[in-house]
Formats: sequence, C-alpha cells, structure tokens
Amino acid sequence: MTKIVGVAGSLRSGSLNAALLRAAVDLMPAGAGLELGTIKGIPLYDGDLEQAEGIPAAVALLKEQIAVADALLLVTPEYNNSIPGVFKNALDWLSRPAADSARIFSGRRVAVIGASPGGFGTILAQNAWLPVLRTLGMEPWFGGRLMVSRAGKAFNENGELVDEQVRDQLREFNRKFVEFLRN
Repeated sequence: MTKIVGVAGSLRSGSLNAALLRAAVDLMPAGAGLELGTIKGIPLYDGDLEQAEGIPAAVALLKEQIAVADALLLVTPEYNNSIPGVFKNALDWLSRPAADSARIFSGRRVAVIGASPGGFGTILAQNAWLPVLRTLGMEPWFGGRLMVSRAGKAFNENGELVDEQVRDQLREFNRKFVEFLRN
C-alpha cells in the first residue's frame, strides 16, 4: 500500500484547503492511502523553547507520521501571494533538530496543491514552496498541478467538494501522483 501524509496549511475550521485535503482522501486510487496530518497545536518556532523543552508533542507526532510515509502532500492556501506563515512555521519545526531533518525530508517525495477563493488559485504559494522543498532535500513531483480557484463555489456549506470538474481533476492528480510514487 502506498502511504501518503497530507497536511493542510490553514488553522481555520472552515478552511477550503482542509476541505480539499479531506476530498483527496476519498479520491485516492486503489492501493493507496492518504492519512491526515495536522499543524494544529504547533507553536511559533522559538529556539529558546526548543532548547528548554525539546520538540513539542504536536511536532513529534507529525514528524513520525511523515517519517513512515512514502510521500507528503502539502495543501497550501495563498496568503499575500505566498506561503502561509503557520504552514512554513510547521515545516521549520519539523526540520528540528537539524540532525533529524534528513530523516523526515531528504529524498521524500512531495506534491503541492491548493484552493483559493480568488481567481488565480494558489499558483504563487505553490511556486514559493519550491525553494523550501529544495532546501529540505525533498523530491517534488512536477507531473501535474492542482490549483482550485473560486473554491468557495466548489464546496458546499459542509465543506464537501461538490464541483464535479474539480473532483475529476483531484482524482486524476491523485492517480498520477501515486503512479509517480510507485515508479
């Protein structure tokens, strides 16, 4: 079984990106599973806190989820044309201590998708992730992109993906990403 950990980069309970991630779980191809990870509970990175208390429990849990997975799926919002601070902060914590960063990230395959209420999807945030992923030594998949624009119309009031075209795009994205992981 191909195992992927998915993480949405928003803390908001009604997050479109969290809804997109939940939809991705249901649209995985046979023989692949998508497990939900979370950035909730991860404090702002503070070297003094790390030195005094070590790695916070929420960080340690997410690190272990990623460490045993075949790949990582980042579901990113776009804030001010870039990466959300809380999402970048989570990866900063995940890279600590520096001696453990390679175990979590080095050579790990990763894909990035996102949803936005605006008309441009999350293209700038997805592009902004590339230097971070390169620095961490990850292997991004470039075989497809998924940027859901005007995402407020793609989901109903319960956060369910109701746009059939987006469902088909997400299903195909998942299929191709899993195919990449199996090769």
